[in-house]
Amino acid sequence: MFTNVIITIFRGLVAALATLCIIFGVLVAIFFTSWFNLIINSQVILRDGTQTFGWWSKPPVTPMIKVYIYNVTNADEFLTNGSKPIVDELGPYVYTEKWEKKNIRFHDNGTLTFNQEKIYVFDESLSAGFEEDVVVVPNIPMLSATSQSKHAAKFLRLAMASIMDILKIKPFVEVSVGQLLWGYEDPLLKLAKDVVPKEQKLPYEEFGLMYNKNGTSKDNVTMFTGASDITKYGLVDRVNGIAKLPHYLNDECNSLMGSDGSVFPPHITKNTTLHIYDKDLCRLLPLKFEKEVTVAGNVPGYRFTPADDVFASPDVNPMNKCYCPHGPPCAPSGFFNVSLCQYDSPVLLSFPHFYMANDSYRTAFEGISPPDPEKHKFYMDVQPLMGAGLSAKGRIQINLAVSQVTDIKQVASFPDIIFPIIWFEDGIDSLPEEMTSLMALATSVPPVARAVLTGILLVIGLLMLVVAIWRLVRGANRLSSLHLATGHVGPLQTKDMPMANVPRH
Repeated sequence: MFTNVIITIFRGLVAALATLCIIFGVLVAIFFTSWFNLIINSQVILRDGTQTFGWWSKPPVTPMIKVYIYNVTNADEFLTNGSKPIVDELGPYVYTEKWEKKNIRFHDNGTLTFNQEKIYVFDESLSAGFEEDVVVVPNIPMLSATSQSKHAAKFLRLAMASIMDILKIKPFVEVSVGQLLWGYEDPLLKLAKDVVPKEQKLPYEEFGLMYNKNGTSKDNVTMFTGASDITKYGLVDRVNGIAKLPHYLNDECNSLMGSDGSVFPPHITKNTTLHIYDKDLCRLLPLKFEKEVTVAGNVPGYRFTPADDVFASPDVNPMNKCYCPHGPPCAPSGFFNVSLCQYDSPVLLSFPHFYMANDSYRTAFEGISPPDPEKHKFYMDVQPLMGAGLSAKGRIQINLAVSQVTDIKQVASFPDIIFPIIWFEDGIDSLPEEMTSLMALATSVPPVARAVLTGILLVIGLLMLVVAIWRLVRGANRLSSLHLATGHVGPLQTKDMPMANVPRH
């Protein structure tokens, strides 16, 4: 009797365990991805001392910037008889970069603040020339000043012409590649330093397209660590304490909440729009999914690129109307006006070789080949699960929108034209193996683990359930056999039971 009770309890436990295994297997199949995502979220949060923080603060990569310069070969003919400008694209001039976040300070609201350090070193072995190469390019300080004076009083333009005559300033300058990038003494800037009121002075004494960029930036960048909100992980909160740009017509266009390109919020989908913030872009640059890619042989990623209408004029893309606060006229399609971030200098950004702009801007020059998306498209590859950048090619061209000013004799023959100065490709080809190996594991192991764990739990549960049912059926059969063997014919009567006394008549 006691043995039968133990057996019954054991069968019940087996059936209960089988049911639990099956239920847990189903739960794993449904919620494993969510549980794994929680683990990913906890690991990517920027905390001092973690591996993720170390890779973010001092990336174990060697970015490179490749610089291409449009050298003007017929400057005199262009000015004297209106010949079509001829340019010779020189480069690449290659610089390796070393990135590090300096002066990192954590805050209680889930943000941190840092100063970005970038060190550029010229790599002669990868370059097609030397920093000492002499190039002829438009005189950006001079042409900026003359273009800005177009709507000023006439006597100011005449006075400007006299000053330029005295200083012997010309519309084109001969400078070395190194000077064009890192700075050279410009007579107009030197004059401005001496005569312009202190509150209106420019924050530099020399002119260079990358002046004061080789070193640690003074800008205090505050970004989200992901500790309080993982959806904001890696996004800029403030720059120098300011949460929005002051230039444009609404908060959306003035937003700074984009990534510096190193990390993005995890769990990226093909419908996600990534936003890049760079001070020199003077806005957020939205990136849309283009295609799936594989990086470093086995790391799956998504490629994101700017939409075709990202720099379109407001009549083509009404969403861009807010970027034209003083227009119309606005920048033509394919260009973005950054003058509000460049002390009103008429600088327009585009993609290299006027990619995605009307081809008439390219054919206004001789020597510029048609744009090639493989060489001139801006793109970024990201690992969608972790939000990490895998590779990137940031390709941007700097142009000067020159306005003809007939009252200033030095530029009287310089027509209205968008003149290309330089274009560059900034980015990395791939990450080191220690990082890509971890990403490969993070993407390949979880689906396999989910399938294996679900399968094991369901198989064990079903086997245990089958065993429990089999034991139950077998026990019932044995009990029936035992009753038959002992002659049991019913619960109320057996063959040896005496007949009841019946009264006789």
